[in-house]
Amino acid sequence: WSPHGRLHQVEYALEAVKQGSACVGLRSNTTVVLAALKRSPGDLASHQRKVHEIDDHLAIAVSGLTADGRILSQYLRNECINHRFVYDTPVPIGRLVKQLADKHQKNTVQSWSRPYGVGLLVAGVDEAGPHLYQTQPDATYYEWQATAIGARSQAAKTYLERNFETFPGLGEDELVRHGLKALRGTLAEGGLTTENCSLAIATRDKPLRVLEGEALGPWLDLLAASEAGEEGGGGGGGG
Repeated sequence: WSPHGRLHQVEYALEAVKQGSACVGLRSNTTVVLAALKRSPGDLASHQRKVHEIDDHLAIAVSGLTADGRILSQYLRNECINHRFVYDTPVPIGRLVKQLADKHQKNTVQSWSRPYGVGLLVAGVDEAGPHLYQTQPDATYYEWQATAIGARSQAAKTYLERNFETFPGLGEDELVRHGLKALRGTLAEGGLTTENCSLAIATRDKPLRVLEGEALGPWLDLLAASEAGEEGGGGGGGG
C-alpha cells in the first residue's frame, strides 16, 4: 500500500495492458469479432499468439504479459470443460467472465501473489446472443458493443465510436472489415499482413473460427478491395 491507499502493483499491471499489442472487439446482433495484432521480438522469431480459442463458442484476445494470458486461457478452458461435464451445456459467457474477475481480484489482495498483468477481450455467442466483455487486472469487467485495448488503442476506439451505431445490423463480412480497419489504425507503420494479425469470429449459426496465417488472406483482400472502392467512389464524387 502507498500512503494514499493505492496499490502500486495493480497500477503497474494496468500499465502493462496499455503497453501490450492492440486488440479490437465488436459485435452485431448475430456475430462477434475479435482482431488482434501479433508482435515478434525479432526478425528471426515467430509472432506471439494473441487470440486463444477457449470453447466451441468462445475466444479471448490478450494484451499485456503473454505468460499471464496463457495461464488465464488455460483456467478458462478448464472452467468450460467442467461446466460441460456437469451440465452438458456450454457455459454462459457472463458467468464465466464473473469467475475470471473473481480470480483477478484474489491476486490483488494476497500478499504472496501479484496481479495478473494482462487485459482480456472475451467474445462469444451463447443462448442470449453475442457478447463482448473486457476484463482488467484490477478485477473490473465491462460488456461492450465495441472496444479496443492495448498500445495506441485510442485510434481504434475513435474509429469504433464513429461507426458503432451501424454495427447491430451488419453481417459477418462487414463486421470483420470494420474490425480490421480499426486494428490497422493502431499501427505506427506498415499495414496488416497474414503474419502480424489474427481473427476470431463467432456467430449464432456457426462454430467459433480462429483465423491466422494464410486463412486471413481473403479477409485482408476484402479490406483492400472495400477501401479501393471507397477511394474510387470519392474520386468520382470529386470529379
